[in-house]
Amino acid sequence: MFKRMEEIMIEIPDVEKPDPNAAAAVQELLGGKFGEMSTLNNYLFQSFNFRSKSKLRPFYDLVMSITAEELGHVELVTHGIGKILQGSTSPGDPDKSPLDAVKDARLSYPFLAGAQGGMPIDSMGNPWTGANVFNSGNLVEDLLHNFFLECGARTHKMKVYEMTDHPAARAVVGFLLVRGGVHVVAYAKALEVATGVNVTKLIPIPSLDNRKFNEARKYEEKGVHTKLYTWSDNDFNTIDQIWKGTHPEDGSPLEVIAGVPKGVPIPEAPPIDEEFAPGISAAEFKEIAKRLKQAGNINE
Repeated sequence: MFKRMEEIMIEIPDVEKPDPNAAAAVQELLGGKFGEMSTLNNYLFQSFNFRSKSKLRPFYDLVMSITAEELGHVELVTHGIGKILQGSTSPGDPDKSPLDAVKDARLSYPFLAGAQGGMPIDSMGNPWTGANVFNSGNLVEDLLHNFFLECGARTHKMKVYEMTDHPAARAVVGFLLVRGGVHVVAYAKALEVATGVNVTKLIPIPSLDNRKFNEARKYEEKGVHTKLYTWSDNDFNTIDQIWKGTHPEDGSPLEVIAGVPKGVPIPEAPPIDEEFAPGISAAEFKEIAKRLKQAGNINE
């Protein structure tokens, strides 16, 4: 089961200037082959189908905890895309073409099939597919795949970071570079425990330190790259049999933290009348509020 909180992992800055093409690039980090939808669902189904978990408990706990964090990453990127798109259009009479401003956007699908938010598609508008999920049932093969998947995801994050200087995009990507780096190291250490091969010697892939990126450096300086969370109140506490020792890049001690990291409130998305979202008028809001008060026996 999953426990949910009304928080996202970091604060995403509000920006006056929307950038639909930057949002299209960030979509690759959500619905692309190496995006957060892929990392989430790979680990999700590996955790569901894990064999001999009583004998291999630390590996199971590791995949379970990273799965929960990936849910938070999907959530974060989606909100980030919404922030990048915010203000792309303005309300207006339908005959005045209020969506005209985005007709030449490189990716128009979020405007036509959504309401200017993140969607489970890649940067070209292709829908995310379950064909991206790998679950062989073989522990070492799955761990090796996960290591490769996280390295591929890291490559794409770096490229998206270099593709746009939009503050909301870079805030999200910089944080994910650091947390994705944690998962790279975690799977490398898991492979070392399982096989005896020191996979951490391959890190970083690509061979560029996170500290080269302004929006990632601040998290590295806070030690965010050294912490792995259990994402549970009481379970998955054998992760420290894998996540231990020092970080292979800077030698900082690694730490397992029971529970979840402190997040920030989920920002409220404003209405977009030209997209008919939420499609509730001021008068209808009052009627809804009235019915809710009646249902809750609330008397003014």
